[in-house]
Amino acid sequence: MGIRIWFFASAMLVTSAFAWPAFAQTPGAPTGKPDMRESCPGLVAIDTPRLTPAALRLGALGQGQVRITFIGHATFLIESPKLVRIATDYNDYVRPPILPDIITMNHAHSTHFTSHPDPAIKFVLRGWRDDGKPAAHDVSFQDVRVRSVATNIRDWGGGTERHGNSIFIFEVGSLCVAHLGHLHHTLTKQQLEDIGRVDVVMVPVDGSYTLDIDGMIEVLQALKAPLMIPMHYFSTFGLTRFLDRVGGQFPVEYNETPSVVLSRATLPAAPKFLVLPGH
Repeated sequence: MGIRIWFFASAMLVTSAFAWPAFAQTPGAPTGKPDMRESCPGLVAIDTPRLTPAALRLGALGQGQVRITFIGHATFLIESPKLVRIATDYNDYVRPPILPDIITMNHAHSTHFTSHPDPAIKFVLRGWRDDGKPAAHDVSFQDVRVRSVATNIRDWGGGTERHGNSIFIFEVGSLCVAHLGHLHHTLTKQQLEDIGRVDVVMVPVDGSYTLDIDGMIEVLQALKAPLMIPMHYFSTFGLTRFLDRVGGQFPVEYNETPSVVLSRATLPAAPKFLVLPGH
């Protein structure tokens, strides 16, 4: 509850700083050459394990499966069949109960990064570079591959910080999972090509601090992911507002627990939203 209150207070403080509309952008393409169309044909199946530290330690995954657990805000724990653990938008406020092997971060706000990650974490992937160039990560570890595609963000002065955000793409099990990070604008054709086909996408749905709702719907229509998981909302009202807008286009399903196991076994009849509890 304290974390949620902190997020709400932080949101109120920065509302005026992010009131301007999303901007057009023309970022340079990352240097990595994705092969998503070949490696990620993408079919999705759902199971619902409980979120407890014991389950995270002992819950075995079958070949081709991936477990996704919503920790809160923009942080998910992604686990592979070989139990490689990835935490997205790793920060000092919301963290998984176990130490991940790989962390990804973005730096629009302090709730999306940490300056002091645990030195035991094997791979620390920052979604920005101090020299302003695209982060352009492409890392493989055991049965996981992590790539990044750079986007721009608004800076605190109302301007544009080129390549300040990264969309991270995780090839885990038989799936490709994309985390949009702190996305502030719609995607160019080049960015969509660099991302490639995705099966699951984690979507910021606040509608103001990131991309506005109409723009985010445009991004989702372009990505065509079978499964979309909302994140980065500050209240039930914010989540409901977004889902009410997309409800006529995409079915919405509510999971009973924060964890879901996915595989290529089945594909939804149409792209849909899956809401994992917690925000």
